Amino acid sequence: MVGAGQLARMTQQAAIALGVELRVLANSLDESAARVIADTRLGDYRDLAALQAFAEGCDVITFDHEHVPTGHIEALAARGVAVRPGAEALVHAQDKAVMRERLTAIGAPCPAWARVSTAEDVEGFAKEHGWPVVLKAARGGYDGRGVWVCASAGEAAGVLASGTALIAEAFVPFEREVAVLVARSPHGQGVSYPVVETVQKDGICVEVIAPAPGLDPEHAAQAQHVALKIANELGVTGLLAVEMFQLPGGRFVVNELAMRPHNSGHWTIEGARTSQFEQHLRAVLDLPLGSPAPAAPVVVMANVLGGADPDLFRRYEHVMAHDPGVKIHFYGKEVRPGRKIGHVTALGTDLAEVRARARHAAVHLATGEYV
Repeated sequence: MVGAGQLARMTQQAAIALGVELRVLANSLDESAARVIADTRLGDYRDLAALQAFAEGCDVITFDHEHVPTGHIEALAARGVAVRPGAEALVHAQDKAVMRERLTAIGAPCPAWARVSTAEDVEGFAKEHGWPVVLKAARGGYDGRGVWVCASAGEAAGVLASGTALIAEAFVPFEREVAVLVARSPHGQGVSYPVVETVQKDGICVEVIAPAPGLDPEHAAQAQHVALKIANELGVTGLLAVEMFQLPGGRFVVNELAMRPHNSGHWTIEGARTSQFEQHLRAVLDLPLGSPAPAAPVVVMANVLGGADPDLFRRYEHVMAHDPGVKIHFYGKEVRPGRKIGHVTALGTDLAEVRARARHAAVHLATGEYV
């Protein structure tokens, strides 16, 4: 796995149970996965020679982020390395303009969009679709970074001045954000997890509710169908997370794609028969896929965001004693305010109760406060 963040760290737990030996490429031994994986190699994912050396002896190369240059992935494949997902698929998670072009071509529901490079481009788009206009960096944006909601031409001009390659999207008055996590293997087997609701704060996901409450089963099936169609049409191998906006009337439009384990799927570790991390390994190794069925009627995952006090462990006792059923995961990261440093998961039958349990644990671990 190229990358040694928390996704690789949690993939290691699944690899142990499957008897899979996981190697990671890290920038430093202080990274999250490097702290717990014996076969850690140091190198820069932007260095083709480092990637080629890392791939020697590996059956499959996969990723815990989308930042490896497309040309490097193509070069590895040309040398006979099994890279999953391949460059042809992964570019749709790397470049939002390429993604929008392909999704539009295959008939996936998308907001109105256009490539823009000048103020005149944005103004022309706004005349047709109205203000505000959402400008997005074509490459590199995540967790709310690289996204600007512009209410005027003047605001757009300030974003354009950075020289970043951009696309413009029509502002979508959505009811809520949801996500569909699917997996696809090289021989074409596919499975879908339940549609989940994702709750965002300041551009960062703070809570995931599985399944999305109040979602009509027919609408849920439509969203899953869209995600599985995208995975098939793009030739995805491994996991595909499809982030969507739910519109009034139950319709959906696709917001973004990720081709790796995803924050919206962390609930599956305890909350599904097969975790997303095990599923990703099964998929990229072309093993039969596991059941995505939930393990409880309601599962809530809450992210633990860093606060002012870095001493997390002294608050373990309260959380564990208060609710022995809550599961805690920390990522081995330095605590910084607002940074994702872990998550908690609660399972049950009553939505309000389970949400309250997860929120209490996450807030207390981060801040020491009681909610």
